[in-house]
Amino acid sequence: MKIAVCVKYVPDATGDRHFEDDKTVDRVGVDGLLSELDEYAVEQALQIKEKAESADDVEVTAICVGPEAAVDAVRKALQMGADQGVHVVDDAIAGSDAIATSLVLAKVIEKDAYDLVMCGMASTDGSMSVVPAMLAERLSLPQLTLASKVETQGDQVRIQRDGDVATEVVGGTMPLVISVTDQSGEARYPSFKGIMAAKKKPLETLSLSDLGVDAGDVGLSVAWTEVEETTARPPREAGEIVKDEEGSGAKALADFLAAKKFI
Repeated sequence: MKIAVCVKYVPDATGDRHFEDDKTVDRVGVDGLLSELDEYAVEQALQIKEKAESADDVEVTAICVGPEAAVDAVRKALQMGADQGVHVVDDAIAGSDAIATSLVLAKVIEKDAYDLVMCGMASTDGSMSVVPAMLAERLSLPQLTLASKVETQGDQVRIQRDGDVATEVVGGTMPLVISVTDQSGEARYPSFKGIMAAKKKPLETLSLSDLGVDAGDVGLSVAWTEVEETTARPPREAGEIVKDEEGSGAKALADFLAAKKFI
């Protein structure tokens, strides 16, 4: 069985994130990391491998599209336990939207016969949740989405999807596309052994020409979505101190909360 896991390199949410002059997210001048929601997809792929009758019969490939620094997202997946990685890097990709990203990912996946294509439920920067569906359409594959639990038996896959009012069990036959939620199971931390082993694992770097993708089909100029205006986050102001003078503190606090419409 061959499993492709699509991973994304995103700006660190705890860092100082900002936009470039062309109103695209700065992905080069800031610290980045493997999207946390994609870690769950990697984890589920690794669990499928570990539960197989022979782990050697299951191959997990991490695929990422992004700038040169995005290779760190692939390396993190390799450290977790993925067998190999693919990094697509090309200057023309900068500013691509979900449609163009799904095109590039689909071209990578079409190069090999994958049984499963796994994705996180969304990226932690864009949060659009549309790439898995776009991939399924481009690859002409069925999709099982928002899985909180994944089980495989032979070429059959069954997922559990937890909604607000009900839990659904949905099945499909490989090959197919699966997206998993952050309820699917805690993603593992790379062990020291995994970190050292990742250095010897194959990591292929591809360009658009390697995939047969026209540079005119990707990038900011052909994106279907556009950021028209951005506003920097205002500096944090000092908080207001509510003093308790002769037992009046409770009323003063209630008045303050009411004024802010918290109560």
